[in-house]
Amino acid sequence: MEMNLRKGTENTKPRLKAINRAQLVMRPMDIEQLVPEEHEVRAIWEFVGRLDLGCYYGEIEAVEGEAGRPAWDPRLMISLWVYAYSKGVSSGREICRLCETDPAYQWLTGMEAVNYHTLCDFRVAHKKALDELFTQILGLLSAEGLVTLERVMHDGTKVKACASGDTFRREGRIKAHLKSAREQVEQMRDPRRAEEVSPRVVKARQRAAREKQERLEKALEELEKIRASKTNSAEKQEARASMSDPEARVMKQSDGGFAPAYNVQLTTDAKEKIIIGVGMSQSGSDYGELVGAEEKVEQTLGNAPEQMVVDGGFVSRENILAMKEKGIDLIGPMGVGLAQTAGQMKRRGVDPNFYPEFFQYDVLSDTYRCPAGKILRPDGEEKRPGRTNYRYRALATNCRKCLFKEECCPQITTGRTIVRGVDDPVVVAHKEKMETEEAKQIYRQRGAVAEFPNAWIKDKIGLRQFRLRGMIKVGMETLWACLTYNIKQWIRLRWRAQWA
Repeated sequence: MEMNLRKGTENTKPRLKAINRAQLVMRPMDIEQLVPEEHEVRAIWEFVGRLDLGCYYGEIEAVEGEAGRPAWDPRLMISLWVYAYSKGVSSGREICRLCETDPAYQWLTGMEAVNYHTLCDFRVAHKKALDELFTQILGLLSAEGLVTLERVMHDGTKVKACASGDTFRREGRIKAHLKSAREQVEQMRDPRRAEEVSPRVVKARQRAAREKQERLEKALEELEKIRASKTNSAEKQEARASMSDPEARVMKQSDGGFAPAYNVQLTTDAKEKIIIGVGMSQSGSDYGELVGAEEKVEQTLGNAPEQMVVDGGFVSRENILAMKEKGIDLIGPMGVGLAQTAGQMKRRGVDPNFYPEFFQYDVLSDTYRCPAGKILRPDGEEKRPGRTNYRYRALATNCRKCLFKEECCPQITTGRTIVRGVDDPVVVAHKEKMETEEAKQIYRQRGAVAEFPNAWIKDKIGLRQFRLRGMIKVGMETLWACLTYNIKQWIRLRWRAQWA
C-alpha cells in the first residue's frame, strides 16, 4: 500500500540514466568486427593484395634499421582511394575525416589516422606505377575470363575541368596577371614577412604563389597552341586560355551548353563491360581518337581487339582504312554528308533547288547537267585518304548569262562547280557491310556496353568534374575512377558469388 501511495505522489520525479555524449570513452575494440565478412572493403583489400606493388615499394626512402618515419603501405593507400572512389568520395580531406568516423575506413587503417596531404600526394605522385597497376588489374581480370578482346566498344565523354568559363583571358590580361604573380613570389622571399606568421603558413603561401605563377606561364604556352589551331586571323587575335587550368578547352556539353572540359576516351570489352583502355584528349571531336585508343589497348594487353564498335563520331575514311590495315573489323555508321553539304550551300546563298543532288551526272560523257540545262565538264581531281574528288565546272560565260545565277552561284564569278567523290573500295565495302542486318544488330548493342561505364563513373563515382588540373593529373584521376570501376565489376561478378 505504501508503494502505491508513492507512485501516486505528484512531486515524485523518476530517476533516469543520463546520456553524456561529451565524455571520452576508452574500451577494448575488436577491429575485425567493424565490418562483416561480406563487406566490399574486404574484397578491395583482398584484390589489391594480389597485385605486385613493387613499383610503389621501390620509391619508398624509409628502410629498416635506419632513422626516419615509416611510410604508409601502398596497399593501404590504394585500397583507401579505391574504396573512397567506389563511394563517390574523391577528396583527400573527406577520406581523412572518414578514417576517424566510418567503420570501413577504420578497418582498413586499423584505427589509425592518415593525413590528407599524404593521401593527395599519393594520388598524383606515381603515374608510371598507376599505369602498371591498371595493366595488372586487367591481367587478373583476363585470367578470370572477364576480358576476351573479341568485341570491344569505344566511346568518348566530356568531363568538366576544374575551371570556370570566367577564367579564360587574352594574352595581354594573362601577362598582366603573370607579372603580378612574379612580384608576389619575390615578396614571399622577404624574411621580414616570415616573422608575421608561422613557418607553416609561410610555406603554404609560398607554394600557392609559386603554383599560380606556373599556371599563368603554362597559360601563355597553351595560348600559342590555341592560336596555331585557328585559321582565321581574327580568331587568332581573340584566342583565350584558362588561367586556372590552361590545358582545358571549351567543349560542348550533353546539355547543349559549353564549358571548360576534357574529352575522356574509354574502351570497353563487350563480354563483361570491363574498361580496357583509358585516354584523354583536348579535342572536342572524336574523329582523331580512335586509332590512338586501339593502340593503347594493344599496348596494355599485348593484343589487338578483333572487332571495334563505335558511333558515327569516330567513323571517318581515315579510320576505316587504319582499322582495315590493322586487321580489325570496324562496326559503325558513316554519315552521307548531305547535311554538311546543305549547310555549306546555305551559307553561300544557294537556293535549295540548285543543291548538288539536283545536278544530273552522265557516265558516258563524264559531265554534269545543271537544273538550267548548262553542262559542267571535268576540271581536275583531288586525292584524299579513302576518297578521290573529281571537280566539274561550268563555263563562266554560261553562268553570267544564266537567268538563275543569283539562285545557283551568287558568290561565284568563274562558273558553278560540282564535286563527285569516289570512295576507296575499302570504304565502299564498309558502307555495304553496315547495310547488313548482322552489322546493324551488333551496332544496336553498342549503347548498353560503351555508354554504361561513362554513366557509371559519373553517377556512382561522381566524376562529372575533375578535382585536379592539367592533362597528366586529370588523366590519373580518370585512371583511378576506371580501375575502381573494374574492381567493382570483379566484386559483382566473382567475389560476391561466394556469399550468394
